[in-house]
Amino acid sequence: MPYSLERWLAGRWIAGPSMTDALERAVGINKRGISVLINYLGEDFTRKVDVDDSVETDLRLITEIRRSRLKGDISVKPTQIGLCISQKLFKENYVKIAEHAKMNGVFVWLDMEGPHDVERIIDTYLEVQKHITGGICIQSYLKRSMDDLKRIVKAGGIVRLVKGAYGFKKGEGMIEGRGLISLNYMEMMKYLFAESERFTIATHDRYIVEKAIMLNKTAHRKVTYAMLNGIENQYAKRLAARGESVALYLPFGTRWVGYSYRRMKEIGHIRLILHSLLKSQEL
Repeated sequence: MPYSLERWLAGRWIAGPSMTDALERAVGINKRGISVLINYLGEDFTRKVDVDDSVETDLRLITEIRRSRLKGDISVKPTQIGLCISQKLFKENYVKIAEHAKMNGVFVWLDMEGPHDVERIIDTYLEVQKHITGGICIQSYLKRSMDDLKRIVKAGGIVRLVKGAYGFKKGEGMIEGRGLISLNYMEMMKYLFAESERFTIATHDRYIVEKAIMLNKTAHRKVTYAMLNGIENQYAKRLAARGESVALYLPFGTRWVGYSYRRMKEIGHIRLILHSLLKSQEL
């Protein structure tokens, strides 16, 4: 794929290379009654200098969200803040970011990554979650995820439920087949409505979103509907106009290639990506 075309595709989903780009885009999104979930791009860091840069950027981002009075959270990737180097470094940096966020009234989401990291990420979150203001992402295309979900909810954790965006190999515990992944998502969602007071339904699947809205008419939970910026922005705007709590995942930074390719290959996203490219996604 030509580099210029890659940049154009990335620009549909990414705020821009700088934090200023993300903050400015967030202001416009907030004006539509939609919150943001800002992520500084980067993952799989093995050099401490890159890890340190990510941590410092997240700390500054939190300060700027508070200063700008934005309605928004931040999202951090474990392998971006030290997990590839050591569990100890990851935990130290995660706590540092989460404590700064709590002091500034900002919610921190801990993203989920590859299958070999799931246990360590969940263990770290559960170790500190009672002392921070934050949640964790769980992917429905893993066979283990229902058990993980129950464990997190019973411990008082807050979940953002997604289908999943990372590639898996056979034998790594992946549920195979788009339909089965969606069924597992629905079962996990029903568990959240039954057992959790607050959670995020993160999907572009309109059937699932509308089903969740229907369930919440009787469950009365604190539910946010999250989507990736640039995929279903018009639908997100309509949901917000209906009075639903809606958030757009808004990444920024220069490391946009890996993120963009993963989104283009994500299970079930080809149709949505084509739709997003053919129609305006401006809010």
